[in-house]
Amino acid sequence: MEPHWDDVRIFLAVARHESLSAAGRALKIDPATVGRRVSRLEAAFGAPLFVKSPQGYALSEAGERFLSHGEAAEQAMRAATEVLDGQSEGLSGQMRIGAPDGCANYLLPQVCARIGQDNPELDIQIVALPRIVNLSRREADMAVAVSAPSAGQLLVKKITDYKLHLVATRRYLRSHPPLERVEDLRGRRMVGYIPDMIFDDELDYLNKLGVERVPLASNSVPVQLKLLCQHVGLGIAHDFTLPAHRMLCKVLTKEINLTRSFYLVRHQGDQRSQRLNRFAEALASGLRDEVARLEAQT
Repeated sequence: MEPHWDDVRIFLAVARHESLSAAGRALKIDPATVGRRVSRLEAAFGAPLFVKSPQGYALSEAGERFLSHGEAAEQAMRAATEVLDGQSEGLSGQMRIGAPDGCANYLLPQVCARIGQDNPELDIQIVALPRIVNLSRREADMAVAVSAPSAGQLLVKKITDYKLHLVATRRYLRSHPPLERVEDLRGRRMVGYIPDMIFDDELDYLNKLGVERVPLASNSVPVQLKLLCQHVGLGIAHDFTLPAHRMLCKVLTKEINLTRSFYLVRHQGDQRSQRLNRFAEALASGLRDEVARLEAQT
């Protein structure tokens, strides 16, 4: 018995979500149907593709071997659909982007709004996560990252550099002793990331400055900035966020002038998709322009 493509699609969803119910929600079908389709595919291969445990559905040895072939079939079907749909000009369908919440809150809304205006048949979804987006589980079609991943079959392209500075409100600075050197930060109230929730070393700004305690912390960039706007301390902020928070000003700009980078990360097999290639180029170009526009205002 030959496997059906639709069963392969369901197999991939279960492999990525590790449960019938989560796969069903993603595919908008009931879990019982998901289970029947997986069983039908296993019958076609004559081998179990999953091992069920209290933690969910894990790939068996046969499932692991089949996974790459299933993903190749998925990519081929996507490319064939593009050709049959004649998608040569505008973009259509759904596109999901994963990004750290600083980028997702302060850059992607403007960039995606412009792309959407140029492509009215395109649905764009922004997934803002204070962690690395898992592309292997198809949490997104592509992701913006703050460091280039070295593992996995991924396409990684640098988008642009961006700058960060130490900031505080003018009211805070007026009510505290002047800051003239980095050593003056000792004993000051700091705002930053929750130390054990920093998901990338590139975000560990305060530790690199020798700050040992962060009395006011959040895993969210917008929350950190709103804390700073309460005149409670100092923190590191992306320059591109400052036009949205005019009461914050840069401090010790010569001593503390950080540069980081954004990277666009995609599945390696997706390079055959002209639709994804066009969207990736529009996204990267838009992010470069938006970072430059906002940084010029600070």
